[in-house]
Amino acid sequence: MMFKTFNLKIISAHFLMILLWASAFPGIRVALTAYSPEHISLLRLLVGSFVLIIIAVITKTPLPAQKDIPIILLLGFLGFTVYQVALNYGEQTISAGVASLLVSTTPIFTALLAVFFYREKLGLSGWLGSLVGFCGVAFISVGGSTGNFVFNTGIILVLIASLSESIYFVFQRRYVEKYGALPFTMYAIWSGTIFMLLFSSGLSEAIMDAPLNATFVTLYLGIFPTIIPYFMLAYVTSRTGAAEATSTLYLTSVFAFLIAWIWLGEVPHFSALTGGLITLIGVFIANIKKEDCIKENNNAQSLN
Repeated sequence: MMFKTFNLKIISAHFLMILLWASAFPGIRVALTAYSPEHISLLRLLVGSFVLIIIAVITKTPLPAQKDIPIILLLGFLGFTVYQVALNYGEQTISAGVASLLVSTTPIFTALLAVFFYREKLGLSGWLGSLVGFCGVAFISVGGSTGNFVFNTGIILVLIASLSESIYFVFQRRYVEKYGALPFTMYAIWSGTIFMLLFSSGLSEAIMDAPLNATFVTLYLGIFPTIIPYFMLAYVTSRTGAAEATSTLYLTSVFAFLIAWIWLGEVPHFSALTGGLITLIGVFIANIKKEDCIKENNNAQSLN
């Protein structure tokens, strides 16, 4: 029984998914030394879209139905254009670790939006976890990443990014069920790229002027954190279910702090660590009951 539950492939997929998503936060900080927030997102999405086009051709991925294109464009705009640009602007003034902690509120925003739009029941643990999570955000906001009691506008921008991504997650459900997780992700990334083309002016000059390390990091962001984690998430979900697949994503902030410390020398302040811990506890409380229910439903279905 032990060897059945210990699956090296699934564990490796979890680790790779968390590591790559965590690396995006310090990677953005490096890219910001040479590129504007808009150009980082544009170059990142262009690279990701190009790779996905190759994959789509090889796998013969069909295009979405014409009637679904407007909503896919809107979801791609929210989940990738708004999310990435707001996050990039936010990281101009806050550290990579703090940004990752604020983005970890996405499950809370997602749960609250599902209550209002899909009439899902959040339950006592959901409301309690949401309250605890936002108390953690407030602690981070007041203390900031340096311990100064100044409310940083970067925090607001990253929270906007988190809310935008939450809207994307809530309303993608129907289309993920219709097209599958990977094809829909391709459609959404392509959609986000289309909107980012509005900022194409000056990109070629920025690439020529930027140092190679900043450009390589931006290319890395376009391939690794943008594409591979979604494939890993789809792989784990197909074998363990959605609740199990997302159960370890709370560790992303931990790895983001560690990578930023090693890579950028960012030492988190006590207020950021304390607020982050409170936030992660809130996210865990808000989702633990929901995950148990999903697991019970999956187990019941497997017995039928």
